[in-house]
Amino acid sequence: MKKILINTTEVFKRVILTLILVLAVSFSEVSAQNDPVKLGFIPLTDCSPIVMAKELGLFKKYGVEVVVTKESSWANVRDKILTGELDGAHCLYSMPFSVYTGVGGKAGSEMKIAMMLNVNGQAITLSNDFCGKVGFKQMNKIAPVVAAKLKAEKEVTFAMTFPGGTHDLWLRNWMAIAGVSQKTSKIITIPPPQMVANMKVGNMDGYCVGEPWGGVAVKQGIGFTQIASQDIWKDHPEKALVVNKEFSEKRRTDLVKVMKAVLEACIWLDNPANRKKAAAIIGKAPYVNAPADVIENRLMGNYDLGCNQGTEVYAKDYMLFYKGGLVNYPRKSYAIWAMAQYVRFGYLKEAPNYKAIADKLILQDLYEEVAKSMKVKVPNDDMKPFSLTMDKTIFDPSNPEAYLKAVKK
Repeated sequence: MKKILINTTEVFKRVILTLILVLAVSFSEVSAQNDPVKLGFIPLTDCSPIVMAKELGLFKKYGVEVVVTKESSWANVRDKILTGELDGAHCLYSMPFSVYTGVGGKAGSEMKIAMMLNVNGQAITLSNDFCGKVGFKQMNKIAPVVAAKLKAEKEVTFAMTFPGGTHDLWLRNWMAIAGVSQKTSKIITIPPPQMVANMKVGNMDGYCVGEPWGGVAVKQGIGFTQIASQDIWKDHPEKALVVNKEFSEKRRTDLVKVMKAVLEACIWLDNPANRKKAAAIIGKAPYVNAPADVIENRLMGNYDLGCNQGTEVYAKDYMLFYKGGLVNYPRKSYAIWAMAQYVRFGYLKEAPNYKAIADKLILQDLYEEVAKSMKVKVPNDDMKPFSLTMDKTIFDPSNPEAYLKAVKK
């Protein structure tokens, strides 16, 4: 029988090396779990759930350390979430679908929606060139004025904040309802906090953005509110807590804690008695850096429209963050609607796999788990047909092709 010679020194080296590698991986995982969660936001009123969760000590309450950072643009937020520089952020709810389909980023790039943050509270602002020619919600007056301006100046420019983002979709739907051709009007991308300055120097004729930048334009006398987004679609989905894919998989426990803190902040924000305090805090320089009175007025539903149009009061359909849990549930039907708009407005030549993409990018089961643990109602209306307030065309999430045929007529 042959003797088997074993080099014990070599075996010992391999065992030690293996142990070192195992310990290194384990240590890195533990270290990652102990790292603060990095959340970004754009200076907009609806960043309030993230900011107030921090300011009210709710992240600490749920046992998670969070660092909140102000970002300069939605493209910057997208890049940082995808690379992991940010674990998550206050985002346009449609951004993950825009990025994944290649409309607003590299196709196939995954960003996950953990929960919704708010509904309503955006607006379309027109420059003073339109003042006296187009009034509040006078949709039939827009196209003739745009046509006259095109004839005189050869160009009409509107701005939104991110290709395929919510502001882009509200703007394009507004143009479609008004009968304004998107082929003859120029649409550009401008970060939210830069809208007012760009209108002031004449770089655009109108823009769609979240508050407070509609209200600020009115306060500075450089434009007026032609319509609020909730007039186009009452209780439309707006911002979401969007997270890095790896973070959602490897730090699920921390994500749940973050979601609980943010959900409690949303509940707090929906109490009108708290909105004055919220406006004072988020108006400060580290956050939105805008007049607290402008933020507060529109948070309370009091819209000074500008252009001598008086004040519009929104009693039940101003910016909402909770509404008994109806706001925060991430619906797949709204994802499908957003992607159908990409086909409708020419961003995509072929229909994407709507439901499969919604399933992939929305952490609906996780949200339901968090909501139930906090005794928050989970709606049962997902995937049911709906229509926009101004455009009565029925959208059935199970048959977006029928909707696309209807709106082309």
